[in-house]
Amino acid sequence: MDKPIYEIPPIEPGANVSWWDAIAADDEAAATAAGDQAVTDAPPSGTAATDLPPARSARENPPTVPFDALVLGTAPAPPAYQPPITPADHQPATAVLPEPAWPPALVHAPEPTWPPALERLPEPSSDPEPATVPITPQFSTTAEERVYAPGSRHLPTGRRAAIPVQAPETAAAVRTPAPPHFGPDGRQADADLIDALTLVLEMEASDLHITVGAPPTMRMDGALRPIEGLPVWMPEKVNAALYSIISIGDRVRFDEERELDFAYTAAGARFRVNFYHQRNSIGAAFRLIPREIKPLRQLGVPESVGRFSLLPRGLVLVTGPTGSGKSTTLAAMVDLANSTRPDHIVTVEDPIEFLHKHKKSLVNQREVGHDTHSFAAALKHVLRQDPDIILIGELRDLETISVALTAAETGHLVFATLHTQDAAQTIDRMIDVFPPHQQGQIRTQLAATLRGVVCQTLVKKANDKGRVVATEILVTTPAIANLIREGKTHQITSMMQAGSAEGMHTMDQHLADLVDSGQITRQAAMDKAHDTESLTQLIKRAESPTDAPSNNMGSGGVDYGDTYSIPQR
Repeated sequence: MDKPIYEIPPIEPGANVSWWDAIAADDEAAATAAGDQAVTDAPPSGTAATDLPPARSARENPPTVPFDALVLGTAPAPPAYQPPITPADHQPATAVLPEPAWPPALVHAPEPTWPPALERLPEPSSDPEPATVPITPQFSTTAEERVYAPGSRHLPTGRRAAIPVQAPETAAAVRTPAPPHFGPDGRQADADLIDALTLVLEMEASDLHITVGAPPTMRMDGALRPIEGLPVWMPEKVNAALYSIISIGDRVRFDEERELDFAYTAAGARFRVNFYHQRNSIGAAFRLIPREIKPLRQLGVPESVGRFSLLPRGLVLVTGPTGSGKSTTLAAMVDLANSTRPDHIVTVEDPIEFLHKHKKSLVNQREVGHDTHSFAAALKHVLRQDPDIILIGELRDLETISVALTAAETGHLVFATLHTQDAAQTIDRMIDVFPPHQQGQIRTQLAATLRGVVCQTLVKKANDKGRVVATEILVTTPAIANLIREGKTHQITSMMQAGSAEGMHTMDQHLADLVDSGQITRQAAMDKAHDTESLTQLIKRAESPTDAPSNNMGSGGVDYGDTYSIPQR
């Protein structure tokens, strides 16, 4: 018989061997003893195998299976494998935490007050000169934190200025941010743009310009001034800011037409806005519209202009260069009619600037681009809307002028604007729009329907605090109508100079009166004069070395300029 490959030595009686070793040695007695010892050493019921001391391995703790069951094949299946777990004596101490409540409790912070508290400046002292507190807009490094700090802009005593509170060095300064403003599509408008528009209102500026390569710039008292503390705006910033305040439809129209006019409300004020393209970028101009419609007397416009609002029919034109206050004068005239006449007033504007309430008249306002497609389209149907008074924002083309003349001929009172410098030029402009073979007929229509022309411009005051309006007024008398019909418009100026009894005067006559009253300087009048030699002869006040204003310079009323809203102080 061959020798086995390996031999298992016999087990000595009483030796401590495992069950598997006993089986391998074919020693039934040792296997039974080892199985009984495993039962004896088994942990109490309910104790996991991992609770045993780490020194005892699986070989030292074989399963307790009787030998006969193993032989007969009735042994139970081995237990399922359990992943090793760190023994209890090696487990770190843990604490049982309570389940968190859901939803979590909300901690209510106190609501910030708006507007923020303002510190009132001290009352004036006995010093006859009014005390002033210089103030200049200053901005922090973030767009959401805007404060105003002392600077070069003066506020009169009694006006309130926002003063930043100095926070402790160990605490971060907290300031209530400006309330968010949302555009027409529900998107939040750019915060920096809204802050700039708010500053225009607070600093009593007239315009805000947004363009690439420059910080937002305001126009104050006729001069442009960049807003201090604001960085230069790059194309990405300009696009994001401007597109945030228009609807998707307006953006499509802007991309197609390359121009966009609309009105926008922010910071409690209305702005007339124009978007434009320039040098592969976009820009915008915001014109502040006054909150209230001031009467003609408060604006400094001659009271004779108010008579045009009481006319039963005819055409009245308000003209002047851009930014001369034509819309403000026209709004005052319409408001006068609204307050005194039980009529139906229909306005067609691009965009709507002043909002008129129903007073004695019923007022309906239509905006080009939103309520109607064009001036011509609106005027084509306006005569079917039973109007008594029609306001046309601007006579832009032949069709609009033709409809305005027809409306005046059919018994309606029509107000409109043109960008002309004087009365004679206004009449020539309306006639020259038409082809030569129609101009004779237009002269006849204009002579029969034109009731008056108000030309105006703005002149800087002698004290450099705002601007005052200078006007030229034409009232169509039978003699004036005859000159229009015969094409002798060059003689109209001389008839206006002699027509003070009818409430007429030329621009040079009014400029001379403003110089004599001390409201404007001689040089400022010369800059606006139509005939400097005539103006020199008209000025009665002797010229001083400094051309200083006289004591009655406040008689001209408020600054009529583009700010429109500087109150009497």
